[in-house]
Amino acid sequence: MIKIHHLNHSRSQRILWLLEEMALDYEIISYERNAETRLAPDTLKAIHPLGKSPVLEDAGVKIAESAAIVDYLIRTYGKGDFGPSIGDANYEAYAEWLHYAEGSAILPFMLGLYVGRLGAAGAPLGPRIKSEVANHLGYVAQSLGDRSFLVGDGLTGADVMMVFVLEAAKVSGALAHFPGLEKYLDRMQARPAYKRAVERGGPYQLGS
Repeated sequence: MIKIHHLNHSRSQRILWLLEEMALDYEIISYERNAETRLAPDTLKAIHPLGKSPVLEDAGVKIAESAAIVDYLIRTYGKGDFGPSIGDANYEAYAEWLHYAEGSAILPFMLGLYVGRLGAAGAPLGPRIKSEVANHLGYVAQSLGDRSFLVGDGLTGADVMMVFVLEAAKVSGALAHFPGLEKYLDRMQARPAYKRAVERGGPYQLGS
């Protein structure tokens, strides 16, 4: 059976969501953040040297990194759904979104999180970070337009990856300037599979 090493209030929630969308059987091994530092527990280092989550285990395969896990699940169990095939006209855009979410889009939000903890010392970086946040959200909003999904006519791994970024944007207050993206996020979070994933994974609130 598929095992997911799941850290509360983290990116691994997106993997639970995808598993629910795919109607796959899976087991959750749960980990709790340190109440003071908000860091993952050291026990996760026994699973992966970086001590990060999510980590997937399946039939002798062990994978970290959200995009790699999403790609693996869709290639292995997708049966042609949840992402275009190589050679499809939408494939390159789909692959770009998979990697863009963690490779570029999440970076200014992470910078904002850590710089914000510096207080006055980090204030000079604030305008640059806000500018980058707006730049990325503007790009996503323009790319999505009035469509229901980022790629094609149905949910794909691209949506699964990007929703975490938009959740981070909502926590920061930045999403209020992009009503189209906020509606898109609301639609994704209203999906029955998303709700089931939250029920199984436990309370989910970024920034908590």
